[in-house]
Amino acid sequence: MLRTLMIPAAVALGLASPSHAWFDRSLELEVIGRHHSTIFDEGGAEIAAYHPGTQRVFVVNAKDARVDVLDLRDPTDPRKVGAIALGDLGPGVNSVAVNEQGLVAVAVEADSKQAPGVVAFHRADDLSRVATATVGSLPDALIFTPDGATVLVANEGEPSDDYSVDPEGSISIIDVGDGFSVRTADFTRFIGHEDTLRARGIRIFGPGAHAAQDLEPEYIAVAPDGRSAWVTLQENNAVAEVDIRRATIRRLLPLGTQDHEAVGNELDPSNRDAGIAIGRWPVHGLLQPDAIDSFGSGRRVFYVTANEGDSRDYDGFSEEARVKDLALDPVTFPDPSIQNDEQLGRLKITTALGSNDAGEHSQLFSYGSRSISIWNSRGRRIFDSGSQLARAIAAARPEGFNATNDDNDSFDARSDDKGSEPEGVVVGRVWGRTYAFVGLERVGGIAVFDVTEPARARFETYLNPRDFGVDVCLRRDKAGDCKTGPGQAHPGAGDLGPEGLVFIPWHQSPTWRPLLVVANEVSGTTTVLQIRIRHR
Repeated sequence: MLRTLMIPAAVALGLASPSHAWFDRSLELEVIGRHHSTIFDEGGAEIAAYHPGTQRVFVVNAKDARVDVLDLRDPTDPRKVGAIALGDLGPGVNSVAVNEQGLVAVAVEADSKQAPGVVAFHRADDLSRVATATVGSLPDALIFTPDGATVLVANEGEPSDDYSVDPEGSISIIDVGDGFSVRTADFTRFIGHEDTLRARGIRIFGPGAHAAQDLEPEYIAVAPDGRSAWVTLQENNAVAEVDIRRATIRRLLPLGTQDHEAVGNELDPSNRDAGIAIGRWPVHGLLQPDAIDSFGSGRRVFYVTANEGDSRDYDGFSEEARVKDLALDPVTFPDPSIQNDEQLGRLKITTALGSNDAGEHSQLFSYGSRSISIWNSRGRRIFDSGSQLARAIAAARPEGFNATNDDNDSFDARSDDKGSEPEGVVVGRVWGRTYAFVGLERVGGIAVFDVTEPARARFETYLNPRDFGVDVCLRRDKAGDCKTGPGQAHPGAGDLGPEGLVFIPWHQSPTWRPLLVVANEVSGTTTVLQIRIRHR
C-alpha cells in the first residue's frame, strides 16, 4: 500500500529545464521591478489589474480598504501615484478589474459579510467615482467580458462564523452601458435537488443549507467570445457554467478527485517525516480550485484551474480532521501504522466524505490536488500536472519545500495541509505559444506550463523570488511571533504569498516585451517580471 520515494533536499529532479526538442526554446522569468507597500501579512497587495492606456497597475490593498495605483511606465521602478479609497462603501476590498476603455471596477464587501456588497466604478485616469452597484453577499472576485461592456461578480455568500446566517451564493452581471444595471444568476433552481447533486460529486454539506446557500462562487473566467463563463465553487468542488446574456446558470460540473496513489500524482503528506518525501498514498485529493482562466486553441475553448483546496472551518461547523484522529476501516486500512505522524497521521482531511455506516473512514479525502488542471468546454479534464509542482519545488528550492508564506524557518510545514497551494493562474501568449502562469501561495514563486496543446501541456519553468536566508519580519512579540502590519516586512525577504497575477502582452507593455505582474499578499509587494524566450 505504501510506496514512498525519499528525495534528498539537494537532489535536482530534472524538471527545471525540460527538453522541448520540437521547438528548441525555453521561457524564462526575470524580476525587473518591485513596489513595496511595507505592509506585512495584512493584505497590502492582493489582486492586481493593468490598464494599457494609462500604463497603470491597480492593486487591492485590503489592509487600508483601498486600491493603490502604480505607474508602470518604467517597470523597473513601479511607483505609487494615487489611490482609490473605498472605506465609505465597506471595510473589505476584495478584487479589482479594468477594461480597455479605462473603467476600473472594485468589489467591496459590507460591514457584515452576509449582507449585500457593492461594486464601485472609477476612472483609470483621474480615479474619480463614476457609479456604484449593489451586488450579492461577499463579492469575492470580478471580471470584465472581453468587450468591456459587462462585469461578472462572484458573490461567495459565506456563512457567519456560528453558521446561524448562511446567505445564498450568486453571480451578479452588471451591464456597464445600461446605467450599471444588475442582473443576477442564482442557484435557486437547484433547491430540492441536493441529493442528486451529491450523487454527481458536488459537495452540498453545510449544516441545514439548501443548494443555493451552500454553493459558494469563488473566481470567474469568461470564454473568449464573451458569451459564457465558468465560475469556481471551491468548497463544493465544482464549477458553474453561466450564460451571460440570459443571466442564468446553465449547469453545474463536478470536478472529481486526484488519486494520490497513482503514479504521477504523488504527494508529501507529512510535516513530521524529516525531509522531502513525495510518494504514493491511499488519499483522494478534492481539486477545489481557486483561480481559473480561459483560453482558446483553434476553435475550441479551454479552462485552466489552480487546485488550491479549501475547507469549511467555522466555530459553528468544521469539517477538518487529521487522519490520526479518525477511526479507519480496518479492511481498507489494515496497517495501523499509516496513522503515524510521519506517514498519514498529520494529513488534514474532510469528515464530510469517506465514512461508512459504522462511522469508520474507508476513504480519505484531502483538500486540493496540489496541481493545475486543464478542462475542455464540456467539463472533461484533459490534463493534470499531478506531482510536477512538488517535484519542481524540490529541485529548484529544496530549502523551502512546502514552506509556509510568513516564516522562512518553516521547511516542510505545509506538507500536511495542501502543500504549495497553487492559487492564482493567468494565461498568455508569448511568441506564438500559450502559457499558464501559476502562483504558489505558500512556498511562493511562479510555475509556468506550456499549454499550447492543452492535452499535452508541459511544465516549463519555476521561479521563486524569495530569500529563505533572512527573517521575513523585522519585529517579534515576547512570544516570538512576528508582528503584522506596516513596516514589519523585511525588504530583503523577496515575495511572499503570491495572490493575483496579471499577464501583459508585448503590444500593451511599456517595454514592448511581455510582462507578468504579481501581487503578493503576505510581503505586500507588487512585482514585475519580464518574460523572455531563450533559444537553445
